[in-house]
Amino acid sequence: MAVVRERRASLRPLLVFGVLCALLAVAVLVSIGVGSVSVPAGQTWLIIRDHLGLGSYAGDPVRAQIVWEFRMPRVLLAALAGAGLAVAGVVLQAVVANPLADPYVLGVSSGASFGAVLVLTLASGTLGGLGVSSAAFAGAVGAVALVFLLGRRGGRLAPTRLVLSGVAVGYLLLAATSYLQLRATPNELRAVMFWMLGSVAGAQWRQLPVVACVVTVSTALLVLYGRRLNALLAGEESATALGVDVHRLRAVLLLLSSLLTGTVIAVAGGIGFVGLMVPHLVRLALGADHRRLLPLSAVSGALYLVLVDLLSRTVDRPNELPLGILTALFGAPFFLWLLRRNKSLDSA
Repeated sequence: MAVVRERRASLRPLLVFGVLCALLAVAVLVSIGVGSVSVPAGQTWLIIRDHLGLGSYAGDPVRAQIVWEFRMPRVLLAALAGAGLAVAGVVLQAVVANPLADPYVLGVSSGASFGAVLVLTLASGTLGGLGVSSAAFAGAVGAVALVFLLGRRGGRLAPTRLVLSGVAVGYLLLAATSYLQLRATPNELRAVMFWMLGSVAGAQWRQLPVVACVVTVSTALLVLYGRRLNALLAGEESATALGVDVHRLRAVLLLLSSLLTGTVIAVAGGIGFVGLMVPHLVRLALGADHRRLLPLSAVSGALYLVLVDLLSRTVDRPNELPLGILTALFGAPFFLWLLRRNKSLDSA
């Protein structure tokens, strides 16, 4: 009986992963068909097959263009952004030993926002050859570099110092961003606010390869670090006793999670709470083994943000809500519940 139970326990994550992948495929198909011009799921599938060279579609060419050129990149970018933010959240919660950490704890979001707003308000869309996305990524990298510099003590990264440095740098960059907003024209301000709150409305096919490559490769590398992440959860001394170079591991993990977050923010804007909510929900359901937690969180994050994007287009038609409004609407109550549930924080 014990062997049977162990086998079932080992198969459960695989079964859940398969179910989540199936739900993600259905959600993507439905989301692509929903909008100001509705396209039935069967017709959407025919259009996708046609462009993939797996079939033919002889229907309305306008619908085919809407599905393939506008909605398909949008939905895929939402899935990639959700996966990337969720995986980054998993890693940061382990690295900084803080269950309330998410990808924005290091000031990455504030740095990206500052870079994008700088271009939008002062350079009419370009600055030194940089577009909005490139400037956002540069801002994210710059913020992380500054936080790394401030978060070191005795030549090593200190988790508490790192978090405090991230908060300080984040507020500093937020103040600078607010100043730039005051200088913006009404048209610029609308673009700034929509970008800062997150959106995948302007997704294009050319953006997807880089994001897909970063999310896929980073997630695969992080899964390879799964055992060492598990050791890190047991405490720094225990991890060191198991042969883990804790300080080097933290540096590598922070670089990978920052790369993930910066890449996503650069193309989708500031989308909060995904990296906080999704890892916790998966951890509560299936445990804290990072070899399972990372891929399950990636698929769950992708599914979550695809559904949020679908809701953003349908809840207030014909208007479209930024993704950040809805993720905050769901994430803030979850954060408060988590804060109340985690009694260990009372003595922190």
